[in-house]
Amino acid sequence: MRAHLFQYDIAWEDRERNFERVRTLAGSAGVEPGDLVLLPEMFDSGFSLRVEVTNDDDGRSQAFVAELASELRATVQAGLTRTAEGGMGRNRAIVFDPQASLISQYDKVHPFSYGREGERFEGGSEVGIYDWSREGAHLRVCPVICYDLRFPELFRRGLSKGAELFAIGANWPDARADHWRTLCVARAIENQAFVLGTNRCGRDPHLSYAGGTIAVSPRGEILGELGDREGVLSVEIDPESVRSWRQEFPAWRDAKSWLGGPTPMAPSGGRSE
Repeated sequence: MRAHLFQYDIAWEDRERNFERVRTLAGSAGVEPGDLVLLPEMFDSGFSLRVEVTNDDDGRSQAFVAELASELRATVQAGLTRTAEGGMGRNRAIVFDPQASLISQYDKVHPFSYGREGERFEGGSEVGIYDWSREGAHLRVCPVICYDLRFPELFRRGLSKGAELFAIGANWPDARADHWRTLCVARAIENQAFVLGTNRCGRDPHLSYAGGTIAVSPRGEILGELGDREGVLSVEIDPESVRSWRQEFPAWRDAKSWLGGPTPMAPSGGRSE
């Protein structure tokens, strides 16, 4: 199985330009049928709080992601904005399979209060999970959005639902780039899971971003990472490696449910909710 993490300078509040950038990267990424493609948080607008401007309530961005999945014959995860009741936004990750069917959507549980996201966005209340399959192989994937990375309990909840891979889309500023890398590695080690973290690069009107898109193995090994330029990080993902490591060193089994740890699960990750 192979994953492709797209890192680019998101054009501020300009959907069409961002669609173009994604298509350009896709054209050179070498995506094959059944692969996983991961786009950043708010891939079509950048981290804008102007919900009234950037919302995808007309479905154009969602249709673009569905079309991309169909054209590439890949599973595609991407972040965008939707409007909730009362005018607040939802910072959402959507996932389409190679048949262009929507198989998962996850609303960011933790709005970034330091960046005033909570003033315009309301948090979700569920941890998502979906199956990524290719030629008989499969992995259980938990979508995560940016600031969620700082909250290990969300990852533990994903683990309890059978997650074997955490797919993070982000707009993580360069001022805290060290935190991004450290936390991605930590989440992989403590959950004995793959962590794929896609971050944007470049600048928006308020902040600069250092990229640092990264892929980490269940043992905490760096499978690959990018610098601060646009590009695609493509990595091989071996589903059996997460299962064999969990069997060999079953630290997941010692988590205490009264501390918020995961409920027992099969070493393979299981399929129960």
